[in-house]
Amino acid sequence: MSLKLPRIKARKLVKVAKKLGFELDRQSGSHAIYYRESDKRRIVVPIHAGKDLKLKTLYGIIKDMDLNVDEFRKLL
Repeated sequence: MSLKLPRIKARKLVKVAKKLGFELDRQSGSHAIYYRESDKRRIVVPIHAGKDLKLKTLYGIIKDMDLNVDEFRKLL
C-alpha cells in the first residue's frame, strides 16, 4: 500500500466496479457480490449506509478487481 488510499463509501466503489464490467450477482444481507463474466472475477462489497469502507477492505477489493491503487484513483 505505497500510495494513499482514498476514503470512500461503497457507492463510489460500486460505480468503479460497474465501469470495469462487474454486475450485481446477488446480495446477502449487507454484502453485495459483483461478478465479471469475462474473466470470472468476483468481488464482495460491504454496503453500510453512511460509512466509509475500511482501508484494508478497500485495498483487498482493489486487488480482487486486478487493479493497483493508482489505476483505481484514475477511475474515481
